[in-house]
Amino acid sequence: MPPPADIVKVAIEWPGANAQLIEMDQKRPLSSIIREVCDGWSLSGAEQFALRYADGPQLYITEQSRGEIKNGTILRLAISPGRAARQLLERIQSHGIDARLEALKELAKLSADPTFAAEFINMEGIGTLARLVESGTHFGEMLAFTLTAFLELMDHGIVSWDLISLSFIKQIAGYVNQPMVDVSILQRSLAILESMVLNSHSLYHRVAQEITVGQLIGHLSNQEIQTYAIALINALFLKAPEDRRQEEYTNPLEQHLTEMASTLAQKHLRSIILNHVIRGNRPIKAEMAHQLYVLQVLTFNLLEERMMTKMDPNDQTQRDIIFELRRIAFDGENDPTGTEKRKAMYTKDYKMLGFTNHVNPAMDFTQTPPGMLALDNMLYLAKVHQDTYIRIVLENSSREDKHECPFGRCAIELTRMLCEILQVGELPNEGCNDYHPMFFTHDRAWEEFFCVCIQLLNKTWKEMRATAEDFNKVMQVVREQITRALAMKPSSLDQLKNKLRGLNYSEILRLRQSERMSQDDFQSPPIIELRERIQPEILELIKQQRFNRLCEGSCFRKLGNRRRQEKFWFCRLSLNHKVLHYGDLDESPQGEVAFELLSDKIPVSDIKSVVTGKDCPHMKEKSALKQNKEVLELAFSVLYDPDETLNFVAPNKYEYCIWTDGLCALLGREMGSDLTRSDLDTLISMEMKLRLLDLENITIPEAPPPVPKEPSSYNFTYNYS
Repeated sequence: MPPPADIVKVAIEWPGANAQLIEMDQKRPLSSIIREVCDGWSLSGAEQFALRYADGPQLYITEQSRGEIKNGTILRLAISPGRAARQLLERIQSHGIDARLEALKELAKLSADPTFAAEFINMEGIGTLARLVESGTHFGEMLAFTLTAFLELMDHGIVSWDLISLSFIKQIAGYVNQPMVDVSILQRSLAILESMVLNSHSLYHRVAQEITVGQLIGHLSNQEIQTYAIALINALFLKAPEDRRQEEYTNPLEQHLTEMASTLAQKHLRSIILNHVIRGNRPIKAEMAHQLYVLQVLTFNLLEERMMTKMDPNDQTQRDIIFELRRIAFDGENDPTGTEKRKAMYTKDYKMLGFTNHVNPAMDFTQTPPGMLALDNMLYLAKVHQDTYIRIVLENSSREDKHECPFGRCAIELTRMLCEILQVGELPNEGCNDYHPMFFTHDRAWEEFFCVCIQLLNKTWKEMRATAEDFNKVMQVVREQITRALAMKPSSLDQLKNKLRGLNYSEILRLRQSERMSQDDFQSPPIIELRERIQPEILELIKQQRFNRLCEGSCFRKLGNRRRQEKFWFCRLSLNHKVLHYGDLDESPQGEVAFELLSDKIPVSDIKSVVTGKDCPHMKEKSALKQNKEVLELAFSVLYDPDETLNFVAPNKYEYCIWTDGLCALLGREMGSDLTRSDLDTLISMEMKLRLLDLENITIPEAPPPVPKEPSSYNFTYNYS
């Protein structure tokens, strides 16, 4: 007879004594269970003790968290969190250096525990740590453990960052600015400054006065701390308040923000990131990839102001840019009388330049987006790539009117399209790692990207033999060419050009036809019958593939801390498909993780359901994550007896579909993800083509076979061997 659901069998350890094997009744108060355990070892003062996990993070067990205890768990009797906090607080203030170092080391480990953290903070522990840092008397390991404990305690969100003193900020900033500081101290100092910036509006200004982006650039050559340095650069720029940009120019913070924005775009930062990070001798991990993606987004967001600025048709300075575009295209450098001769022909020239408004082309730039950004791109092309610009304009002006590619209109629409593809003006997405190395290879990457794409557009226009009526069709093809090329992650602009050469109009048509053929749903009765016969076989193949992937297992990142850091856990299905094994990892694994290393497990028979998105418990609890659409779309939870949950956030959409489909299949439910529908359509189409091809190769006798009365009498077979 199985034990009651409220009873869990555990082992409890105590130093120097034999472990106690007990059946813990989850309905009994925890204090009563602890008293019974203490009596078993003749320990007095049961209220001074608590239970902790013996493995993993060794967290304290509370009434709120005791439901997570599983059968077979090993626990440890320990002094209570309040008593531990009091003892450590006394020891870190002792005069003995060795005793203080050991206390700080233990404190750094215990501070990750929310129960201990609450007790330590209530005893003014954070203030004590802050004073130790401000005193400047701690160095080396002692300082590193102090900063680690401080950061862990603050990450629980119990105390507001706004309470941090200016002297503490100056001391932490001093560690960052010092030339010879231990790597562990630098890492923690940068992480603390990042948390200050991200969690406090007032501290942002104080940190920005102490630390400049230029000072952080020097740390990017050190592979041990470059991720922390880029994270702080991103945080400083991300949290720069919008209202400060609207204040008068004399404000020093406004000047600092402008200086920082220009620093992001300068060659020094870009070249160091390219040479020491992207092309470094270490593989780029997920956290660094995310920070590079954030930096890429923030850099492109510098274009937002120009993108949302309308052209003023009465502004002579802005009109002069259009005059310059006309002059470069049609007036020779050695023709001083050219301008005078052409004044009466401006309207004709503007038409040849491809503007929609031939009389006043300034009106073409009054729509946002792309606003003045389009004009900036056109001027860059005309000045930096003058030969290319003149060739495009004159080549189109010499074509028949119906086949000319309107340069001005194309440039404006292309700029809008590139802003959409690269999401200019949008905030970075949590968990996204989609950075493009080629944008770090040139000082004017955006403008050069535009120049490559405008040449692609002109080439595609000619390949399609397009007319003005085909403008939108051409733009759709160009968008597809660009997005397909970007998906290949070219490492340089030259590689991008090579990728685009291979994606000419004929290749796009071939790819579209291939994709369309794999998705066609023929409607003739025999074909419909064939699909129905094939579908169960294909679904079984897909289900087995999903089970195989679950047996291989996947690594998931733990989310929830206010600062990003790489904490992982792994989950995989047993080979007999009866148990889910999972456990924490110190780092992202390379390949499979052995079942022996995964300390926790859930019998599949105990699983009640699988929920996704906003129905997940961890999405309901964390409002910040709930508001993040991307994280919400990757979240799913396993609900199992008795009222327990195992919460996931998949690393990408593919893993999300694999796991949700596989878990649903385990429970005997329909696999309904987009991936399964796509796989089903693709495999069915492939199998149908093979079977139909087999039929086409059959020799037809001279006398036609009798016509069957019903479609069901058709017998399609295929020899898999």
